[in-house]
Amino acid sequence: MKIVGLTGGIGSGKTTVAGFFRELEIPVYIADDAGKRLMETSEDIREKIVSLFGEAAYNGKQPDRKFIASKVFNDQEQLKKLNEIIHPAVESDFRDWVSKQEAEYVIYEAAILFETGSYKKCDFSILVTAPQKLRIERLQKRDQSTKSEIKQRMDNQWSDEKKAELADFLIKNEDLKDTRLQVEHIHNKILKAGQNC
Repeated sequence: MKIVGLTGGIGSGKTTVAGFFRELEIPVYIADDAGKRLMETSEDIREKIVSLFGEAAYNGKQPDRKFIASKVFNDQEQLKKLNEIIHPAVESDFRDWVSKQEAEYVIYEAAILFETGSYKKCDFSILVTAPQKLRIERLQKRDQSTKSEIKQRMDNQWSDEKKAELADFLIKNEDLKDTRLQVEHIHNKILKAGQNC
């Protein structure tokens, strides 16, 4: 079974694209959702995060996401340490999930696929892009964030140009009908590549 990494900057439309793959009956694993779930359910992760940030990182069994975000937002070293706690657990969870899937390929959707090197474990990678203005509009609606907050978050991520150098496929997500066609085209290419193995 092939593993296809799916990534893109915030507001690019990764979730929309993942939904189009689901419509094609391709299993989709959302790494961010798994990370959030594991932060709530894994005692090992909880202990490591509390050790890193203190007891205020959790309210009982629930992680205090705003508190944790405030600790890592402008501190790359703390963010790296947090990722070193979360990502191995997500990778293990993903391997378990993949073993239960029956499909030609699966989608592994991760916001920082390239930054973490996770793309190296994928057979193919897909980068979703959208114009910055459109991304900002989407995020203002979704998160009720200010333009400056969004730009700061964007500045903390790799540029689309840098990611595009590593991606096998590029989806320009501006028009939903066109985006769906791009997904179908990539889907067919991946299926064809699987037949040639």
